[in-house]
Amino acid sequence: MKKGMIFDLDGVIVNTTFYHFKAWQYLAKQINIYFDISFNENLKGISRIESLEKILIYGDKEKIFNTTEKYILMAKKNDYYVKLLSKLSKRDIFPGVLDFIKQTRKKKIPCAIASASKNATLILERLNIKDYFNVIVDPYSVTNSKPNPEIFLMAANLINILPSEAIGFEDSQAGIDGLNKANIFSVGISSENNLVGAKLLVNSFKKINFEQLIMV
Repeated sequence: MKKGMIFDLDGVIVNTTFYHFKAWQYLAKQINIYFDISFNENLKGISRIESLEKILIYGDKEKIFNTTEKYILMAKKNDYYVKLLSKLSKRDIFPGVLDFIKQTRKKKIPCAIASASKNATLILERLNIKDYFNVIVDPYSVTNSKPNPEIFLMAANLINILPSEAIGFEDSQAGIDGLNKANIFSVGISSENNLVGAKLLVNSFKKINFEQLIMV
């Protein structure tokens, strides 16, 4: 039986996609780069600096800004994103997620967050669900971003289980790749069936049989 659960946050537990899109779009417009929400798919599961680099490349401006200027741009994006998060509510939590996590608590199975977002703790507190998780691992805790497995290995270690004893939930290809590199059973959460290598692929936590899953 599996002994621990490791969850990505954005796109798995809570739908922050539109908030991220609006914040990146807001920043991009200030430097004359324009894109629609479909481009946001390229930014899933990666770090803030990697997201900015992709936007700059898309706008053919990757050589214009130095490192200091890039950090200023990222800070502007995050300031606007945090303002948008004031609108966040439990309505933004994906269907079936809380029921699934409550089942893990009944089984006394520890849960960890492994998120690429530096705002992970803020989001969990805003939604009043931080106490559902034993540990939160975010970019402040690790050196390497997904698909490097570091964040998942640290999460497993902090809840005192082996990676092979964990189940991980991700909505990005980088996340699935990282879970697989960590030897963690990977569950892809996607409505488009586009996560290559996921050991299990579903479009909703409502489609997961909890008792069967923990026995994989």
